[in-house]
Amino acid sequence: MPRIHNLYSLITGALLVVPAAIAASQPARSIDPVESAQRQITGYLSNLADLHCTELVTQEKLAPNGHVVVSERDKYDYLIMMNGSGDDFQLNETRLESSPGKSRKSSTPMLVSNGMATVLLVFHPYYRESFKFESGTDEMVDGKPAIPVHFTHIPGRRTPAALALRGREYPLELQGTAWLDKQSGEVVKIEAGLNRDMSDVGLSSLNVHVEYKPANIGKAVSTINLPAVAVVDVTTPRQHWRNTHAFESYKSFSIDAVQDPKVKVHAENPVPDKNDTAAAFRSDSKEKP
Repeated sequence: MPRIHNLYSLITGALLVVPAAIAASQPARSIDPVESAQRQITGYLSNLADLHCTELVTQEKLAPNGHVVVSERDKYDYLIMMNGSGDDFQLNETRLESSPGKSRKSSTPMLVSNGMATVLLVFHPYYRESFKFESGTDEMVDGKPAIPVHFTHIPGRRTPAALALRGREYPLELQGTAWLDKQSGEVVKIEAGLNRDMSDVGLSSLNVHVEYKPANIGKAVSTINLPAVAVVDVTTPRQHWRNTHAFESYKSFSIDAVQDPKVKVHAENPVPDKNDTAAAFRSDSKEKP
């Protein structure tokens, strides 16, 4: 079975500036929706690295007629760890099962999907030049005006997602549409899929749907849009999976560490590294696609 995952190594670039436009009555600066989204994504990642939440994951294997054959549900403590600073940093997604042993696992191999809530990285400075963008006519999303922006990957350039299959990784060329809040520029919804056929490596289709909702993170700043639900639908020539990720109970956190002078760390008994740097889409199944 194929494994799909996001690549989290990011290198931030300089923000692009668009020229000001002249309105009918007075000067005003016309903001390109893509630039607005880029600015929001940069701030979004900074906030995301200070948050943790509860993630509810439903994994489903579907029959050819669309009926659910096998379903598993799990609950995780979810957070994003950010390492580095300045122009070079890395994001690592961490999942800790909050109720281990309570859900009985089936023997059927299931798709394990992580990280699709970060598909909005297509607007990040590191990936922006890898996509073509085209803005559409305003639409209403959840009762608010939003600007749809279609994105298409440019072949041969970097991409935020990859397919891992039989020990190799294949970059995923994505295309789709992101809806940006007309007032704030924040992403409110994204739908994405493959830009080219990948059946030669066992991936027939990939469809991702992500919704971002306002969340109060307990800071002085106003609420920001954060991932609320992500649905990933994957088909191979023989299999069909659908995973649903629901994110809730966002909280900000900070960590203060104090070294006890009475505690000594010896070279022969180092402190274990407990950071879990799980990749975005992963499965250890040996089932053939």
